[in-house]
Amino acid sequence: MNLLLLSVGTRNKIIQYFKKAFAGEGRVIATDMSEIAPALYEADTYYIVPRITEAGYIDIILDICKKENISAVLSLIDPELSLLAKNKEKFASIGVTVIGSPYQLCERALDKMQMYKWLIDNGYLTAKSYVNKEEFYNDIDKGKIKFPVFVKPIRGSASIAVSKVWDKDTVEMLFKHNEGLMIQEFLDGQEIGVDCYIDMISNEVVSIFCKKKLLMRAGETDKAVSFKDEKLFNFIDKFVQDCGWIGQIDIDIFEIHGEYYISEVNPRFGGGYPHAHECGCNHVILIKNNMCGIVNYRNIGVYKDGIYMMKYNEIKMK
Repeated sequence: MNLLLLSVGTRNKIIQYFKKAFAGEGRVIATDMSEIAPALYEADTYYIVPRITEAGYIDIILDICKKENISAVLSLIDPELSLLAKNKEKFASIGVTVIGSPYQLCERALDKMQMYKWLIDNGYLTAKSYVNKEEFYNDIDKGKIKFPVFVKPIRGSASIAVSKVWDKDTVEMLFKHNEGLMIQEFLDGQEIGVDCYIDMISNEVVSIFCKKKLLMRAGETDKAVSFKDEKLFNFIDKFVQDCGWIGQIDIDIFEIHGEYYISEVNPRFGGGYPHAHECGCNHVILIKNNMCGIVNYRNIGVYKDGIYMMKYNEIKMK
């Protein structure tokens, strides 16, 4: 039983967790487009592959699956999730399971306006979002929204090209020099990160881990503290079931005056997942169980609270 992890980048801890879980039972294979992606060197074997946008990329991944007798594959970056889901049947035809949510849900998570519209249509609170500048300016004049706001790509991840903007002139400048942008309300509240696992066999939410974010860096949680809240657990359970996610997901939420606002969903391991893992929410084992045909049972809120996560730099020599 071998696992293929794609686009591993700097996710060394994820590779380590899977290697520990698969020890003596299977191998962990990694890929990245860069030879200096440090997580590659944690794996049992690694491959350097082209960019995911290059022609023939999926065929290369399928060939690796055949060569390494892979049982399941998952990616650690957002754009590749849709690509895997879209080619799910090709992988299934060679006996490989794609770990993750269906294509339409991966696309919804990647496209922030599509996600915004779904949230509004389904009664969830979220940041006001605009693709039309004039509509935004009109709401500014009416007092429905105020500066600062975020200007960001509609399809993007890892906080790349996200700007906090304080005036119309900057909005105009950004829209003039970039395509595919949106304007999003600045939510002023406690940011919460959620690591959630939805069993791939039963489709039931089986694990939820919550942390209050204390400091962010490059779009990822740098410092956080674990906590438990039954109201929040129930809210997440309903949201996940309403949307239909499968497998590992990462949810960003803001708590404002006792109300929960959904910010973003990443249907993959988030950068802060090690916090959940080290507190007792071992989603790596849950994935392994599903790969073996074992159903995981509901185990919500069984982790240590009040535990701080503090990231720091390590060095990897090649």
